[in-house]
Amino acid sequence: QRQLVESGGGAVQPGGSLRLSCAASGFTLAYYTIGWFRQAPGKEREGVSCGSAADESAFYTDSVKGRFTISRDNAKNTIYLEMNGLNPEDTAVYYCAARAGVTPVQDMCRLTYAADFWGQGAQVTVSS
Repeated sequence: QRQLVESGGGAVQPGGSLRLSCAASGFTLAYYTIGWFRQAPGKEREGVSCGSAADESAFYTDSVKGRFTISRDNAKNTIYLEMNGLNPEDTAVYYCAARAGVTPVQDMCRLTYAADFWGQGAQVTVSS
């Protein structure tokens, strides 16, 4: 069964850190453009960060630049989102996604093209 399975969400105080993981099974992530999205209550899904299948290029939405880092470990067939300096505005359900082949990272995060796979979502709550 081809799927993405997320882990690592939780509750943290402002200024804290979390790392989300997204493990793929049934397909090889190295050949996929990857992305992390989030959806807060009452808001549309937003592309947070996306990574290229071709090189190390990445896109970050302005609100997370300098705080979040997307990465992948091809040996583990897993992608990560390292989140530092979290604030209450980062509270949302976070989803990983993957699309086969090389997609421009901005287009991936804008969902210009449909993703092939989505994770189940991980709740991140930032509050004091």
